[in-house]
Amino acid sequence: MLAEFLSIILRSIKLDKSLYKDNKNFGEASIYYAILIILLGSIISIIPNSSFLNYMNLNFNLGVIKGPTLKAVMLSSFIMWVLKTTYLYFVGVTLFPNKKTNCNFRKIIILVAFAQSPLLLNFIVINQVFLFFILISYVWYNISLIIGLNIILNYDNYFKTTLISLAPQIIFFLYILSLFQGANGVIS
Repeated sequence: MLAEFLSIILRSIKLDKSLYKDNKNFGEASIYYAILIILLGSIISIIPNSSFLNYMNLNFNLGVIKGPTLKAVMLSSFIMWVLKTTYLYFVGVTLFPNKKTNCNFRKIIILVAFAQSPLLLNFIVINQVFLFFILISYVWYNISLIIGLNIILNYDNYFKTTLISLAPQIIFFLYILSLFQGANGVIS
């Protein structure tokens, strides 16, 4: 069991396409592996969060900043996992399916958790010197998610998968950009 779990994590980190092609990885125990990955990821995320809060305190002298509790971090991780899966299922399977798309919600929820394996590497961010690694692991996670979605949804190319996967981030980035333009007095 442990060997299979570690194999799933390592194959996801290595961006191994066969991880998502093999239906054995979406069997009985896979939902428990997925929950465990989300749980471990939420616990590990406390390390870079603490480093970021220390960085903000040292550079901007904000005083003592308390981070969220472990319970809040774990709950928000599970909520975001379900929300991300719901979005991907709705957009990928319902709105923009391929002719060969035959996927259920359970398979996508497992895929989203498996794709989060690169985020487990955030334990490296023990202080503010390594904060850049958060961006690297997040990009790595998105690549893993795009590869997995392309295989699970049976899309012909990566463009559609990339657009579906990154649309929320692109919209958020454009929104933030519009806020900065509005704050600087530049009207589009």
